[in-house]
Amino acid sequence: MLTIQPRSGVGADVSGIDLRELDDVALERLRSAYADHGVLFFRDQVMTPADQITLARRFGEIDVNRFFRREAEHPEIAVVSKSADETTNIGGGWHTDHSYDVEPAMGSMLLARELPPRGGETLFSNMNAAFEALSAGLRRTLVSLDAVHSSRHIFGTQGLYARLGDSRMQNADQATQDAVHPVVIEHPQTGRPLLYVNQAFTLRFHGWSDDESRPLLELLYRHAARPEFQTRFEWAPGSIALWDNRATWHYALNNYPGGTRLMHRITIRGGPLKRWSH
Repeated sequence: MLTIQPRSGVGADVSGIDLRELDDVALERLRSAYADHGVLFFRDQVMTPADQITLARRFGEIDVNRFFRREAEHPEIAVVSKSADETTNIGGGWHTDHSYDVEPAMGSMLLARELPPRGGETLFSNMNAAFEALSAGLRRTLVSLDAVHSSRHIFGTQGLYARLGDSRMQNADQATQDAVHPVVIEHPQTGRPLLYVNQAFTLRFHGWSDDESRPLLELLYRHAARPEFQTRFEWAPGSIALWDNRATWHYALNNYPGGTRLMHRITIRGGPLKRWSH
């Protein structure tokens, strides 16, 4: 029987389902839970790459990430990996996927293929709870602001991965696009306000200088990473996390030196972001 058990902070654990046999009734329950909880966690799912692609398409159109190395026979799947001799991981800081795009990704589906003996967990944080916990005065200020997001400093020709000489990324010459989004967006299903800035891809407030933006952004980053907004997911082979990039942050912990971790990620296309108005 399909069971959805909410977690504290953010997210819900889903059990009693084989995602290869997802009927329309169960799909609608999962869509509703996804909107309500921000991230859904599944265990013991036996899936081929083709199965994962089929499942992702039940939730929306696939948005192929242009920077990640792709699975050889299934280019819809991005390879998120760290080998035993690599010291840096992918996603090792708070972020939300694709906020640098003009129409950011709705969601991401990550499937565990190979894991270290210990470590390699992912943290998630709740951007609705983070916004609601701010003072009324700061909330009023943030609702009127936009922020500039970019991929250049991470994926570009002079970006982080290029400086590291990291072969896990590609197409650095395509990291040329910046995007401007409202700082507080409205969730399209629930109508909830969501704080939409993140440490990895947000550069500054639109119309503000870097120096002017930095103190407020850093305050928001510290605030949104508070433990009470978080959950910690411990992976096992066959585990899946399906998260809403509009409603959550995530952070892949790099706490497994000498270990190997291989994950397959599919990104689900989103649409224009709407400013929240109360």
